[in-house]
Amino acid sequence: MLAGVELGGTKVVVLRAQGQKIIDHRTIPTTTPQATLGAAVDILRTWHHETPYAAMGIGSFGPLQLNRQARDFGVMLPTPKPGWAGADIYAKLTAPFDCPVVIDTDVNGAALAELRWGAGAQGPVPSDSLCYITIGTGVGGGFAFNGRTVHGALHPEIGHIQVRRAPGDDFAGSCPFHGDCIEGLVSGPALARRFGAPGHSIASDDPRWDFVASDIAHLVTTILMNTAAQRILIGGGVGTGRADLLDRIRATAVTLAGGYLPYISDATIASVVRTPMLGDQAGPLGTVALALDALNGIDRL
Repeated sequence: MLAGVELGGTKVVVLRAQGQKIIDHRTIPTTTPQATLGAAVDILRTWHHETPYAAMGIGSFGPLQLNRQARDFGVMLPTPKPGWAGADIYAKLTAPFDCPVVIDTDVNGAALAELRWGAGAQGPVPSDSLCYITIGTGVGGGFAFNGRTVHGALHPEIGHIQVRRAPGDDFAGSCPFHGDCIEGLVSGPALARRFGAPGHSIASDDPRWDFVASDIAHLVTTILMNTAAQRILIGGGVGTGRADLLDRIRATAVTLAGGYLPYISDATIASVVRTPMLGDQAGPLGTVALALDALNGIDRL
């Protein structure tokens, strides 16, 4: 029996699984750290009394301290999410349970699940390099290359990359750290501020969507140039909610690539830049992938 916790900025999915199969899950809102993590632990305890866990996987929004040698391992670093800076995610969720645990970002977990069981595993030639982007409350990005998630001094923080702005776009951005980084330009709250109304209420033919498509396409081409990822998956409420926006992103990305990347063209871009094959299960299954790694003694950190 495996346990998983996907901690997002808006909601938390708590689950248990046998192998790759999720057999039970609960969803709770993300409020304060004490209330949210406490509710998650209560659910985990109930299931644990029925069948003890062999391993646990945690995928959380960030930024997180993921260096196991650091004194603040598993702690939330400064974040735009009010009240969550300094929250001890790892200790709170794991203290009641005696089993191996792997913690990573929610998007790294989703990338790993897509690599193993979703978009990375499909087609005549499976992919061994994949980037998973979620655009919703914030903008996050995870990377799974050669079967492993990517870390360095920290984990990837593509949401705070600053991109070249389209001519005529004067939106100042909403990120409290950087203003017009990509999260400050295209996240759900940023779109609400940009449009003066929630993004889902804005007609698809509104010309301001061209600015949004340009911003995301610049992020896509930055990732392609830096990592040569074979797949870039765009998920989240904003990412998957508008097929017309994805088409604009693809067309703009081809233009921005300028013929420099031999694997990017009008004919290939739809196979490279796409929605997650696992859909809204990529995140939950990411925690299962991390739990399986914990069970097998694979420490990704």
